[in-house]
Amino acid sequence: MSDSVILHPSWLEPLRDEFASPYMQALKTFLVAEKAAGTRIFPKGGAWFRALDLTPLDTVRVVILGQDPYHGEGQAHGLCFSVRPGVRIPPSLVNIYKELHADLGIAPARHGLLDHWARQGVLLLNAVLTVRMGVAASHQGRGWERFTDAVVRLVAARPEPTVFILWGAYAQKKAAFVDDVSRGGRHLVLKAAHPSPLSAHAGFFGSRPFSQANTFLAAHGRGTIDWALPPPD
Repeated sequence: MSDSVILHPSWLEPLRDEFASPYMQALKTFLVAEKAAGTRIFPKGGAWFRALDLTPLDTVRVVILGQDPYHGEGQAHGLCFSVRPGVRIPPSLVNIYKELHADLGIAPARHGLLDHWARQGVLLLNAVLTVRMGVAASHQGRGWERFTDAVVRLVAARPEPTVFILWGAYAQKKAAFVDDVSRGGRHLVLKAAHPSPLSAHAGFFGSRPFSQANTFLAAHGRGTIDWALPPPD
């Protein structure tokens, strides 16, 4: 699988055993069969590992976990919550922008492209990296979750203090093992409700994750994230 996708070397070496494992080979077989059956898969193959490519392991300062890629035409491009320029901003991202404005006074962007965050060390990782067009959660339970668990563990094992932003019960369960400062660890774990319109008013709004992340990073000599999104190129 790794010979047909973009994957930054900082991730490829420590994940080499994962790519060689039987579960990843079974996942590859499944994806090949999907394509052979004429199933459209999002995102395109070259973007499956784009979150890792844009955010090398040694640059990760913040981790934001999603669940599934968007399953609509032209939406998914390898970063959780992000969509390509020209694509309508999804409701969850609209709410993320609202909280960003309330937290830091940053006006909502007119696009949904989050590459600017990724290039600064914000790992925008979905738990599952592919999906069938129009069928939510269609590639869950096929092996991606085990692979992305390994990714999260690699970040959590690094000595540099990192911020884990966990929105919703799924993300919180996936990263439950992270060494949190509240338990004497070295990483800051920020938990809140998911930004979906179904749950945003149950604790997402008012959670102030962006300012908390920057305060923690600055206090540990890791700089801050520029959360303002410039217009896409």
